[in-house]
Amino acid sequence: MRNHGVGSWTARRARRTPHRLAVIHDGVRITYAELHDRTARLAHHLRHLGVRPGDRVAFLGPNHPSFLETFFAAGQLGAVFVPLNTRLAEPELRFCLADSGASVLVHTPDFEHFARSCTVPRPVAVGSGLDKDLAACTPVSPDVPVTHADTAIIMYTSGTTGRPKGAVLSHGNLIWNSLNTLVDGEFADGDVTLLSAPLFHTAALNMTCLPTLLKGGTLVLEETFSPARTLDLVERLLVTVMFGVPTMFQQISAQPRFADADLSSLRILLCGGAPVPQALIRTYQQRGLGFIQGYGMTETSPGVCLLDAEHALDKPGSAGLPHFFSDIRIVGHDGDASRGELLVEGPNVMSGYWNLPEETAAAFDDGWFRSGDVAHVDEDGYVTIVDRTKDMIISGGENIYPAEIENVLYEHPAVGDCAVIGVRDEKWGEVPRAVVVLAPGAVASAEDILASLDGRLARYKIPKSLVFTDALPRSGAGKLLKPHIRDNFGTPS
Repeated sequence: MRNHGVGSWTARRARRTPHRLAVIHDGVRITYAELHDRTARLAHHLRHLGVRPGDRVAFLGPNHPSFLETFFAAGQLGAVFVPLNTRLAEPELRFCLADSGASVLVHTPDFEHFARSCTVPRPVAVGSGLDKDLAACTPVSPDVPVTHADTAIIMYTSGTTGRPKGAVLSHGNLIWNSLNTLVDGEFADGDVTLLSAPLFHTAALNMTCLPTLLKGGTLVLEETFSPARTLDLVERLLVTVMFGVPTMFQQISAQPRFADADLSSLRILLCGGAPVPQALIRTYQQRGLGFIQGYGMTETSPGVCLLDAEHALDKPGSAGLPHFFSDIRIVGHDGDASRGELLVEGPNVMSGYWNLPEETAAAFDDGWFRSGDVAHVDEDGYVTIVDRTKDMIISGGENIYPAEIENVLYEHPAVGDCAVIGVRDEKWGEVPRAVVVLAPGAVASAEDILASLDGRLARYKIPKSLVFTDALPRSGAGKLLKPHIRDNFGTPS
């Protein structure tokens, strides 16, 4: 086999554990042999459509076996997989497709209208028509050489300049990240992993899905998250691993039957996106469960640090220790070598941003990726993130960059000046708030301005509140003084 990338995993798993369950979705059970059969057939179908090594193949849809089939089929061809965030507005989706140069868009039925109206040359609809096409294809994998250095995936992350940036991740990046997760997260070959978080998010795909499949476990794919159904699935399928953001685990623990539900099968609770509140840690500890918390970013595939359950309470707010095959260093501020910007180096770090050479150069310092986060390292080597130099808001595990929202706000004729900041929120951890200066002579309500964002930004990016002010503080160079704005307007309403 000349394919040494992630695309070869279905074949390698099928020859080792062909009859073991790989995926459970909506009552359908798929073995590793069946997953490989579908994947190989899809690879040949994509080749018939003209897909060649290096071509981009996009996917738009919820958690579904076709997501995995498309991901692995692209990998078998040496093509590049582009997962699209279903929560993005249509203009945002169109930008990602155009920027990546995707030649094929595989999509589920919910996105038929968008697929027909977008400019991608070859849309492929998941359904009976595709099933018929696959039945005519051979189940033998294409013999295409793929190395660890070849690009496997372009994952789009919101840009600080207001435009999404595509992180270019190689097969080696994904493989080493999976190895980090297997070493530090202690996955087992008999694990049953429940995944309700969307696969287009790097933590769901790369920290949860791929390690499970590499180890030969069973992935339970849920298209949407339901706390009540989660408890049912844990009991019925004997789930051993779960992944989510803190708000998901909060909603589960708020269920009336949480205290009596049979959670004895659970072994690992993976959590990312934000530190788990101490009260929530204690709530799950009362059920005999602990959290493994991760810190990372799309550009690092994403794992950087991991905090095990043992230290969740005695290292409050900590991101944990660096992953086994990853290294960090701190560029100190004001002579304090233990506090400064966190830099990351390792085989899991991206090669750069897609078609953005200047942004790529700025993101690295002598081969070390600049996280943009200010961190502190204690005497035991545990990392704590203390500030974000990139001005990012994290809401329910979603990364939101204020500049992107500000750019759209400025298009409203009544907005003369604006700034977007994050404010604390009990449900989501943090949500955006817009601070607006009306244009001279303009009249508009907060509701009118926020309503203008609907359909142009993903719902989770639209500010949950808007306040007016006479002027925004700026530096002599005209840069917004965000700390002052947060001090004046950052109190939750």
